[in-house]
Order: sequence, then structure tokens, then C-alpha cells
Amino acid sequence: MTTFIKTAYKQRYMAFISLIAAIVLYGCSNTEGNPGAGMAMPAPSLPVITINNTPATTYQEYTASVEGTRNIDVRPQVDGYLDKIFVDEGAFVKKGQPLFKIDGRPYEEQLNNAKANLLAAKANLSNAEINVSKLEPLVKNNVVSDVQLQSAKASYEAAKASVAQAEASANNAKINLGYSLVSAPFDGYIGKIPYKIGSLVGKNDAQPLTVVSEIREMYVYFSMSESDFLNFTSRTSGKTVEEKIHGMPPVELQLADKSIYASKGKIELVEGQFDKSIGAISFRAVFPNAGGLLRSGSTGRIRIPKINATVLAVPQQATYELQDKIFVFTVNDSNKVSSKAIGIAGQTTGWYLVDKGLQPGEKIVFAGMDRLQDGASINPQLLSADSLLRVMPL
Repeated sequence: MTTFIKTAYKQRYMAFISLIAAIVLYGCSNTEGNPGAGMAMPAPSLPVITINNTPATTYQEYTASVEGTRNIDVRPQVDGYLDKIFVDEGAFVKKGQPLFKIDGRPYEEQLNNAKANLLAAKANLSNAEINVSKLEPLVKNNVVSDVQLQSAKASYEAAKASVAQAEASANNAKINLGYSLVSAPFDGYIGKIPYKIGSLVGKNDAQPLTVVSEIREMYVYFSMSESDFLNFTSRTSGKTVEEKIHGMPPVELQLADKSIYASKGKIELVEGQFDKSIGAISFRAVFPNAGGLLRSGSTGRIRIPKINATVLAVPQQATYELQDKIFVFTVNDSNKVSSKAIGIAGQTTGWYLVDKGLQPGEKIVFAGMDRLQDGASINPQLLSADSLLRVMPL
């Protein structure tokens, strides 16, 4: 549907330009005939439009990078050989879904050994408890001294501590065995998997097993220069920077293929200080990503809209450039033309937004400026600005 609309737009625009070209050629043909000796050449017929105020939306654009709201390195918590890989790169996974299996046999044996030590510790505790039970009535009847009972009770407490220590060792061994199965920390997409089955991996490795990215919403980061930031703070309503950001309109994201992402985003964060190395301050916008089109690491351009209630819009085709300045040919009441430099406040596709050099109601030459000079007379062929806006909207 988008391709059809663009094609129809292009066809209407080309038809309009063809009409303008026909007018220009007609005007030129009137000047190229043989007017006869001593006769002045007639003024060329050229298309002319009247410049008036019109509402328009312009955009400030900034290079941006796209990241998931969470990008978590998945790292092993135990050392061992990679036994199984359950997922592939780029796969979508659910929280708790198994991703990798590290050979768990050494940790199974550690757990078995810890369980055996726990049984032995419990047996020693039972034996110490029996000794205390035997000595208590003997001490009561003055058969043995109280010192023997106190020694037996101390042995009992030591045995109880050994049981607690053995239980902790068994629990730790159980945890390590559980770590041999690596699961997804949350719903997201799997990144690159640099390891293969049989690789020796460990918790001290510099490279993670993979990265899981949560992309239901995406963060888009961009930076403003100091001058742009000062313009932003001065032109945006609000007492604090937070209030100014909260009051900003939704922003657009232009993708790498120049298309505009379907959903709009919201700016919600600004860093507290400028990066001295680049003289810029970073912002973050949040975009919904229900379809999963946006992925971590991709790039684009943030487009911040600025709504102009009334602005003078001049077709770029009606201008020419000379020594880094933009000019138009205005037409006075005597149908004579004169060149004027104009100030550009912004631009949209096919249009300049002018803040200096022109006034509402002035007429300018739309096409055929290549043969014109200041003071030349023309036969103006008035075009409707509304018709031009229909084929080339702001």
C-alpha cells in the first residue's frame, strides 16, 4: 500500500511538473519566432505563484542507535564442558527456557559426596545425643562427675554444627548442579553464540555464552549538541528539563532504508551532563516493538517534530543557490523580476520554510529562472499554491 501511495504521489508530481514545463516552453517559443525587424522581443511566459502563510511541520533529525530495554550477558556459573545447546542464534525464548547444558557429572558426584558427609554428620550427632542422655542420670545420682556431662554436651554441639556445615555443603553442591543447566533470565531474543558443543566454558570467561535481549520495547539513543540543547530548553515549555521532556510531542524513527517506523516513540530521559569528548548530551526515547522489527544494534535517525502554525513555504524548485545563499525571483506589479536572498528556517520534502526576505502575498517565479536577470519583464502565468500543495504536500 505504501509503494502504491508513493507511486501515485510521484505520478501526480511529474504530471504537474510536465504542465509547468509546457508553460515554460510555450513562453520560450513566443520569444524564439521571427518578430520582424525593429520589433522588441515579447516577454517570456513563466509560471508564477503567490507566497502565503501556511501551517507546516518540520523535523530536527539526529543519528540514533537502537538497543533492547534489557541486554543481559548469559554467563555460566560453573566450569565445565558444554554438553548441549538447546537454542539457535536469533531465536525467541521464554523466561526459564533451557539454553545450554554444561556437563553436570562432576557436580552430581560432589552432591553425592556432600549427601554422604551429611549422613555421617547426622550419625555423629545421634551418637553425641545418646551420650548426653546416658550421662545425665548418672550425674544426677552422683555416679560420674559433671565434667563428663559438660564434655558430652560440647561434643553434641560440635556434632550439631557439623550437621549444619554438611547441610550447607550439600545445598551448595545442589546449587552448582543446578547451574549446569543455563536458562533464559527473561523473555527475549538470543544473540550470537560463540561457543560450540564440547567447548570448555567457565564463570571467569571474558566472553558470555550469549546475550538475551528484551525487545517488547526498545530504547533509541541519540545526542544533541550544546547549541541544539540550549535551543530545546529555551523553546520548549516547562520550568525544569524533566517538565520540558514530558511536554515534548511523540517522535519518529527513520530506519536505515529511509522508511519511517510505524509506531511513534516518547523521549523520557536525558543524561545529567555533557560528554566533553564530543560536546553533546544524550537522550533516550522509548518505542513499542510488538512486531519485533527493531533489533538491538540497529541504527536510524530520530525525528523530533516542530509544528509551525504559520510559515512562508517556498517550493525548492522555485529557488536557486549562489555563493551559499538561496535566492528567488520576485515579480512586482509591473511584471518585472528581481532576485532576493531568503532566510531558511527549516525544510520539508520539496519545500523551504522562509523566515527572511519574503512577505505574504509576494509573487515569485516558479520555473524558468535560468534565463532571467534582474529587471527583466515576464508574462506571468499564475499558478494556484493550493494545487501545488496537493501534489507536493508539506
